[in-house]
Amino acid sequence: MATAHPAPRPMTPEEKKVIFASSLGTVFEWYDFYLYGALASIIAKQFFSGLDAGSAFIFALLAFAAGFIVRPFGAIFFGRLGDMIGRKYTFLITILIMGLSTFLVGILPSYATVGVAAPVILIALRLLQGLALGGEYGGAATYVAEHSPHGKRGAYTSWIQTTATLGLFLSLAVILGVRTTLGEEAFASWGWRLPFLLSIVLLGISVWIRLSMSESPAFQKMKAEGKTSKAPLTESFARWKNLKIVILALLGLTAGQAAVWYSGQFYALLFLTETLKVDGATANILVAVALMIGTPFFVVFGTLSDRIGRKPIILTGCLLAALTYFPVFGALTKAANPALAEAQAKNQVLVMADASECSFQFNPTGQVKFTSSCDIAKQVLARASVSYENVPAAAGTPATIKIGETAITSYSSKGLPADEAKKKDAEFKQAVGDALKAAGYPAKADPERIDKVMIIAIITYLVLLVTMVYGPIAAILVEMFPTRIRYTSMSLPYHIGNGWFGGLLPTSAFAIVAQTGNMYNGLWFPVVIAGATVVIGGLFIKDTKDVDIYAND
Repeated sequence: MATAHPAPRPMTPEEKKVIFASSLGTVFEWYDFYLYGALASIIAKQFFSGLDAGSAFIFALLAFAAGFIVRPFGAIFFGRLGDMIGRKYTFLITILIMGLSTFLVGILPSYATVGVAAPVILIALRLLQGLALGGEYGGAATYVAEHSPHGKRGAYTSWIQTTATLGLFLSLAVILGVRTTLGEEAFASWGWRLPFLLSIVLLGISVWIRLSMSESPAFQKMKAEGKTSKAPLTESFARWKNLKIVILALLGLTAGQAAVWYSGQFYALLFLTETLKVDGATANILVAVALMIGTPFFVVFGTLSDRIGRKPIILTGCLLAALTYFPVFGALTKAANPALAEAQAKNQVLVMADASECSFQFNPTGQVKFTSSCDIAKQVLARASVSYENVPAAAGTPATIKIGETAITSYSSKGLPADEAKKKDAEFKQAVGDALKAAGYPAKADPERIDKVMIIAIITYLVLLVTMVYGPIAAILVEMFPTRIRYTSMSLPYHIGNGWFGGLLPTSAFAIVAQTGNMYNGLWFPVVIAGATVVIGGLFIKDTKDVDIYAND
């Protein structure tokens, strides 16, 4: 409902203080959560060393994704709590769970020490982190919005939107500092634990901050009048009037927002390090610089949304992402690893194989043995981060890798004695490696040829798309639901969108790449989701910048 409002007023010093406190605590919480993602490749070696290298990395990403999968359940549990007992105490619970879980990762024994118990406990801690984060965002956004004067909700809630990026930036900065101080070997061995252990200090600061916060005025007023919801879950999800808005918020806003968010920050970083073979320290520095440049635009687009509306900014960001991701990531390859781009252009790699011999090479248990000539050929290319095209071959013929004009016939290890299989494996890898080297395929990105300025420009563009979709999202979600069930109602679509569509993006994208052989095909995941959000949001979402957030209470 649009109503007349007094002119926007500046916030009081007390309101600014509590909003600053809320945002700062949330930065620390995101720092805790994203440490794992930034260290996924090292964690794969520490906790999933019982698996082959490819499966270990994908499984490490799945453990990362586990924290996202449970976020909607955290949203339901803590959202209900926040709508019934208040925002402040819910904040305190979530930060305690998050901080302690992160600290415990830092002291968790590795797979080499305690075996399978290590990844099991790690995943349990990730689940706890996901539950805590599921209760965090809705409370922070609701809390800030309920302190904001009408006409400035986009501007003030956009500060909460910066916290995820600032938390990521803080995690990258701490990792880089420790990595540089200790050296790569010590960091990979034990130094990676220090950023996790540091979280106990941040936890102490965060708890002190949360204890100093006052309850939301809107919630205090509602509680004093006896209007708090006795059954927020029922009101939010069992009544079609509200459930319809929840579904539209998910499909028409947060799904696309999440796909753009995680593509522009996490997938871009993983693409640099895992696909383009840029060393971790350099990649972290370049992404951190881009984040520094782009982060102020969360507030820019949040403020702009108070003037022109939330919907057009969010959907424009999704549309630009869907239209430009493929050429942008192609440009990133040329800037980060030009030798790889040149080799791909000059000497295409083909895998010619009987399709019935080719498996989907995802091996989370480490028990599956890929023995066909097709699987062995693809494994060798995947380990070398080489894109290839699949070409059908006659049934029963062994797979062949063609690199430029050089053809190398693969082999089947099924039934071979161990010594003979090992010998054939070494010979085949050597032959493929020699052919790739001759065709100009690099083992790693050449530091002398990395165009750092161009990479920063490309990542900054991706971050700007993130700020477009993410800056106004808190304001529009808050404005879609009444105060009595706001925490619960807005949290679920946000965390399904970000937890499932966003959190599963790196894992899904890398699985698509592993299956198809093309290193860019993982981009279809965010492109399709962002495009669908543009269509659904454009048709069914109404803009909310002039909505009175108390009209339905």
